[in-house]
Amino acid sequence: MLINGFPSLYAQRITEHVLSTNTRAFVYAVVRAEEKAEADRALVALGEAAAARTSVLEGDPAAMDLGLSGSEYRQLVSEVDRIHHAAHAAWVGMDEATAARANVATTAEILELARASSSLEALVVHSTAAVSGDRTGVVYEEDLEAGQEFHDEAARARMRAEALARRAGKHVPIVIVRPGAVVGASGPGERLDALHLAALLALTTPAEIPLPLPQRGEAPMHVVSMDYVVRASCALGRMREARGKTFHLVDPHPISARRFFEVLARAARGSTLRQVPASAAAMILRTPGIERFVRSPKAFLEQIARGVRYDARAATSALAGTGVTCAPFEAYAEELVREVEEHVSARRAPRPPSSSPGGEAEVYDPFA
Repeated sequence: MLINGFPSLYAQRITEHVLSTNTRAFVYAVVRAEEKAEADRALVALGEAAAARTSVLEGDPAAMDLGLSGSEYRQLVSEVDRIHHAAHAAWVGMDEATAARANVATTAEILELARASSSLEALVVHSTAAVSGDRTGVVYEEDLEAGQEFHDEAARARMRAEALARRAGKHVPIVIVRPGAVVGASGPGERLDALHLAALLALTTPAEIPLPLPQRGEAPMHVVSMDYVVRASCALGRMREARGKTFHLVDPHPISARRFFEVLARAARGSTLRQVPASAAAMILRTPGIERFVRSPKAFLEQIARGVRYDARAATSALAGTGVTCAPFEAYAEELVREVEEHVSARRAPRPPSSSPGGEAEVYDPFA
């Protein structure tokens, strides 16, 4: 198997699941040079046995031939039977050029490898439910381009990437999965996305100040656990009947915005987030792109909690009998609280003193 997107937590968890459920599996991971050290640490965390069945190839998922040597590329083309394309980015404030490279270029390159592969059984493209943009009402799994508008460049680019994958589906065995906002896929060194900003707003707002809930709080929040996304996408990637189809990996009974924040507040009891120091709050609010969120938190919440319902009948039907089911938000709310706490802690952690002459310790900014 080939995994694109390593060493993000999202890609790490897919890798871990594949290796733990298939003792014969061998995983290749294409990693950029600047992330090689982090990837090596992630392999150590997998354990010696699993790491022995993983090979990290230094390259670039957005470059021609994935930035690999000719022999490495030919090896993948001849050996890989399954690909999980999870190289994507969706943090708040991403500019158009970065979004295009991280989402569209990486998809174009993995499609080229898939076309050349001699024994490929499935290419699982990890898209997102956010490709629906500002649509409301019911969005079906076969829907994509419907004249929707986008509030951020990342979602626009991921819609373009999915369109590329769909067009290639005539010649490549592609399975497209569209998770909702994923809880459990973000580490302290990764950038804040819309879900974590919403949680941060809820967890740092004084109890006496009411949250500006959208649409009287009844709008759905499409959150989903990483565990479900990993298990479902891997299961679908093994199904011959899933090829050529798109699947919404969402809670078929989404939690309302009001209930989401109620559960989140209850999960945060004992948390230190409601006493975030002013310095840490200031650092978070300097993250590029967040100024729009700060100016109008109500408008921001309207964007992530809209009157849209994602039809998931294809996913529900395909996964019936596999034991893979979507847990309610209540089951993993504490995990979201921990993720946000880790982000805040990372922003407060000082860097080691600079080695340059007269250098001073700086504030660690993993989101810069």
